[in-house]
Amino acid sequence: MEKMAALTNIHTSFFPTNTILPKPSSFQPFFSTRLLGLPLSSSFSVSKRLSSFTSRPIKCSVSEATEPKAGEKKKQLLRRGDVRNIAIVAHVDHGKTTLVDAMLKQTKVFRDNQFVQERIMDSNDLERERGITILSKNTSVTYKDTKINIIDTPGHSDFGGEVERILNMVEGILLVVDSVEGPMPQTRFVLKKALEFGHSVVVVVNKIDRPSARPDFVVNSTFELFIELNATDEQCDFQVIYASGIKGQAGLSPENLAEDLGPLFESIIRCIPGPRIDKDGALQMLVTNIEYDEHKGRIAIGRVQAGVLQKGMDVRVCTSEDSCRFGRISELYVYDKFSRVPADNVEAGDICAVCGITDIQIGETIADKVSGKPLPSIKVEEPTVKMSFSINTSPFVGREGKYVTSRNLRDRLYRELERNLAMKVEDGETADTFVVSGRGTLHITILIENMRREGYEFMVGPPKVINKQLNEKLLEPYEIATVEVPEEHMGAVVELLGKRRGQMFDMQGVGSEGTTLLKYKIPTRGLLGLRNSILTASRGTAILNTVFDSYGPWAGEISTRDQGSLVMSAVKEICRAWYSIISLFPSIIDEVMEFQVAFEDGASTSYAISSSQERGQMFIGPGVEVYRGQIVGIHQRPGDLSLNVCKKKAATNIRSNKEQTVILDTPLDYSLDDCIEYIQEDELVEVTPTSIRMCKNPKLAKKQR
Repeated sequence: MEKMAALTNIHTSFFPTNTILPKPSSFQPFFSTRLLGLPLSSSFSVSKRLSSFTSRPIKCSVSEATEPKAGEKKKQLLRRGDVRNIAIVAHVDHGKTTLVDAMLKQTKVFRDNQFVQERIMDSNDLERERGITILSKNTSVTYKDTKINIIDTPGHSDFGGEVERILNMVEGILLVVDSVEGPMPQTRFVLKKALEFGHSVVVVVNKIDRPSARPDFVVNSTFELFIELNATDEQCDFQVIYASGIKGQAGLSPENLAEDLGPLFESIIRCIPGPRIDKDGALQMLVTNIEYDEHKGRIAIGRVQAGVLQKGMDVRVCTSEDSCRFGRISELYVYDKFSRVPADNVEAGDICAVCGITDIQIGETIADKVSGKPLPSIKVEEPTVKMSFSINTSPFVGREGKYVTSRNLRDRLYRELERNLAMKVEDGETADTFVVSGRGTLHITILIENMRREGYEFMVGPPKVINKQLNEKLLEPYEIATVEVPEEHMGAVVELLGKRRGQMFDMQGVGSEGTTLLKYKIPTRGLLGLRNSILTASRGTAILNTVFDSYGPWAGEISTRDQGSLVMSAVKEICRAWYSIISLFPSIIDEVMEFQVAFEDGASTSYAISSSQERGQMFIGPGVEVYRGQIVGIHQRPGDLSLNVCKKKAATNIRSNKEQTVILDTPLDYSLDDCIEYIQEDELVEVTPTSIRMCKNPKLAKKQR
C-alpha cells in the first residue's frame, strides 16, 4: 500500500496540467516493473489505480511546499507575487541560450524590425567562437504583469562554479533536457545542487522537433535521476514542458505544441514560487557575481534578501568572518528586458546591480549600516586540475606581447580570483612561476585565452590532477565520462578508454540515429589528452562529455601518449663533427649549447621539411621562424627526435636539367586546447597574443643532462 500511495506523487511528473492521459495500459510495464517493483501480473491493479487519478486536478509541488510551517520562524516572511527568479540550467548543447532567445523575442524585448543575432546572451567573443556559454548572464522579461528575472548559466562541467553561485539568487530552475540524449552528466550535477537548495524544478524537454526524439524515455530517465538524488516527494512532483527553442514553441504534450512559449511562461508563474522576503527587516544582499565597467568600476550583482536598497545609501559590507567596513551606493540598477536600468530603490526579492563599492568581493554581504548582519558566504567545490604558469623564456620573448614580466603575470592571475571562486592561485617553486588550479582543463584554458587576448605573454606547463591523502592512502579524482559514438567506431573507443583505466557501467542505444551512448567512470588523469585521441579513433564523429564524480583510490600508471616529438635541433650540420669532439668535455657542454642558440634561430625551409615529414607529422610549414628546443612535429615512434628544419639545400655549380619538385604535407593546425592536451611533463606551451608554440622545458633538459 505504501508503494501504491507513492504513485500519487509519481504521476504528476509525467502528466502535466490539462494533458489528456493515454490509456493506462501503455504505462503498465514501466510502473509495474521499474517503479513499484511489482510483477507484470499486478499490472491490472496498477492501471486501475492510475485511472482513479485522471480526473484529479494536478498541482505543482510549490503549491503545497512553499509556505513555512507554523512556529518555524518567529518573523512572518512574505512572498512576492509579482516577481519570479529563475535560472536556466542544462548540459552543454541542450539549448539553454537558444530557448532564452525565444523567450526574449516573444515578450517583445526587441522591436519588430530590429536585427537580433542568434544566441544573443553569449555576448563574449570567446563564447561566440567556441559556441558555448562561459559566464552567466542576467536578463528579465515581463509576462502578464509578472517580472521574470532569467539567468542563463554555462552548461560545461568546468564552469560548475558559476552555476553554484547563481543558485543563491533564484527560487526555481528550468532544467532543460535534450529530447534524444536525455539527462547527461552536467544535468545530474546542476540538478543535485538545485535540489540541495530546495529549489522548485520545471523540466523542459527541448528539441522535441528532432526526428529521433524520445520524450517518454527522457521523462522517465529524468524522474529516475530525481529519485537517485534523493529528491523529496514535492520535488519529484515536477512539471514537464515540451518545447522547441529554435521554433519558439512549447506545449504540455509532445504532439500538441502551442504556437508560442505561452505554456512555458504559465508553468513558470504557477510552479516557481515568488521570493520569500522580510520587507521590514534590516538590509541584506549577498553579492553573487561581479562585473566591471570602465567608467563605473566594479558592479556587484545579487538579490536583495531583506529590507530595501536605495541609491546613495550608506551601507556596511561584511564578510562571513563578521569583519565589516563601510561604503556608499553611488548607482543602483535593475534588469529590465535586455539591459540594466537605473533605479532609486530596490525591494527585497528583486535582483539588482550596485556600483560605488570599489573593493567589493563575491560572497560578501551588503547590509544595513547600523544593524546589518552577514549572510552565509558562497561555497563551491574544490578544483581538481592544476597547471603551472611562468614567464616566457624563449628566444622570441617580448616580440608579440605587451605584458611579459612576472609582476604582470602575478597581478593578472590574482585579479582573476576576485570573480572566479572555483579557481585558486598559489606561488610556485620559483619567483616567476605560479600554480593555477581549476575545475578542469577547459576552465583554465579559457583563462589562458583571455589573457593572451589582453596582451600577456607567458608559458604554461601540462595539466596535472590534484590528489589527496586520506588515512595514508593516495586518492585521485574520478569523473563520469559519456561518449556518444557511432556503432562502427565503438570498438576503437572502448579499447582506448580501457587503456586509460576507464570502467564502463552503462551502454545504451540513442534513438534511430545509429549511435551508442557509453558511460564510464574514469580517473581524471585518463581524460588528459583523451579528446583528440577519441576524435582520431572515431574519425571525428564521437562526442565526449565529462563531469566530476568523487575521489577514489589511485588507479595505477596511465600512458596518455605513445608517440614522441620532433624537436628543433641545437647543432648545425657543418658543426656536427666539431660538436662531437667538444662533447668529450662535459664541463663546457652548457656553454657550447648556449653559444649555438644564436646560430640556430631561423626560418624553416621547404627542403628541410620535405625530409623531416618522413619522420612524422609536422606542426609548421616553410617560412616559419623557429628556435632551438621548439616542438615542430609529432614523431611517428616513441621518444623524441632532434632535427633541423632550417637546413638549406647546398648550392653547386652543376646545372640541373630538371627542377626537383618538393611536395609538402599540410601541417597540423593545433589550437590552444590541442596543445595543452598534447604536451607532457618535460614540455611547455608558449602563449603570446599572436602565436601558440610548444617547446621542451629547458630546466628539465638541463637536469636530465
